Amino acid sequence: MKNEMSRRQFLGLAGSAAAVLGLGLVGCGGSAGSGSSASGDAAEVYFLQFKPEVDKEWKEIAKAYKKEKGVEVKIVTAASNTYEEKLKSEMSKSSAPTLFQVNGPTGLKNWKDYCADLSDTKLRGELIDDSLALQSDGKDLGIDWVQESYGIIYNKELLEKAGYKAEDINSFDKLKACADDIQARKDELGVDGAFTSAGMDDSSSWRYTTHLANLPLYYEFEKEHNQEDDEIKGEYLDNFKQIFDLYITDSTCDPSQLASKTGDDATNEFATGKAVFYQNGSWAYADLTKAGMTDDQLGMLPIYIGVDGEENQGLCSGGENYWCVSSQASEDAQKATEDFMYWCVTSDTATGIIADKMGLTAPFKSAKETTNVFSQQAVAMAKDGKKTVAWDFVYIPSEEWKKNLKQALIAYAADNTKWDGVKNAFVDGWKTEKAASE
Repeated sequence: MKNEMSRRQFLGLAGSAAAVLGLGLVGCGGSAGSGSSASGDAAEVYFLQFKPEVDKEWKEIAKAYKKEKGVEVKIVTAASNTYEEKLKSEMSKSSAPTLFQVNGPTGLKNWKDYCADLSDTKLRGELIDDSLALQSDGKDLGIDWVQESYGIIYNKELLEKAGYKAEDINSFDKLKACADDIQARKDELGVDGAFTSAGMDDSSSWRYTTHLANLPLYYEFEKEHNQEDDEIKGEYLDNFKQIFDLYITDSTCDPSQLASKTGDDATNEFATGKAVFYQNGSWAYADLTKAGMTDDQLGMLPIYIGVDGEENQGLCSGGENYWCVSSQASEDAQKATEDFMYWCVTSDTATGIIADKMGLTAPFKSAKETTNVFSQQAVAMAKDGKKTVAWDFVYIPSEEWKKNLKQALIAYAADNTKWDGVKNAFVDGWKTEKAASE
């Protein structure tokens, strides 16, 4: 059965005290880090968190909690694309995380026996949309703490310099015509390419193996079946190919260089005005503004792949950051962890850091409204009747599926006769990994 947020739910979140929705994942590049260890007197709170780009801010929250409540919180952040491996490793230790994350139904399958029931907690009472609680056997085992959006970020000034307006780009054909023209005139415009590099380093590859792959999955699920099916047909892989082709041909670099290009490379190319377009999400707002970009320069387009009716498409919006409390921790540690989570979504200090410094939207009653322009744009599109694209990538059967798709895309970028490898990784790989996960 489809588990996606309706437009009414989306707008309901937007109208609440919590939200202008910044409707993932999905974490950007970064390195692992940790905060201080728990004190000997208090039950340990240990948060293994998913998003490298906000590691510094979570440590700031932990420090503030220590100062206000006298309880130390250990923050460890997994490096990009390593969370599942890190979680397995940490859970095998005697000092295992008391608070961890899963990315949705697929992730919950692996960890539900480690998840405490959050149904009757104060945190659950703060959630403003019941659909954001991840359930199994009638129990709320995960709580989505952030809602985000992604699409094609664009530099308004450079786009206008090239003679285009965002409101005139509402289909793949129009996006391609614009990008092709910019690429042909790149020297005149002072850019290195229309799009930033589509890096396949682990710090960047998720943008394509997860976020871009979501589009053909979403449209196939809409047309054919639900996300839990054991097989997919790949009906929209030609559309996937044409948008990926556009990314790697109208680019700041040669396709043969993509295997080593990083997330930081793409961010820097965009922030320094070397590219007009940059596929990423609302979580990139903090990095771009820290790099000196202003709200007046930033906007986000939907990812158009050439499907019928896409002029009515909105951004890809949802969440994959579900908080789970370890049922293996002591009762005292579970209680201490639940208290910390509740403080994170109700205190002025923590909600301010989440909204203002992380630039994220937490879907809770007391959460502070974010100033993130991408989040605001997601809501504006929904209010205008644009159809939000659900995050169906949370049903991807395994990390191995993504890794195999990554290798196939690298091979294709280096030799564009190898698209069959992408098809096999996408379609056959889905069937294989679904069977392995049962």
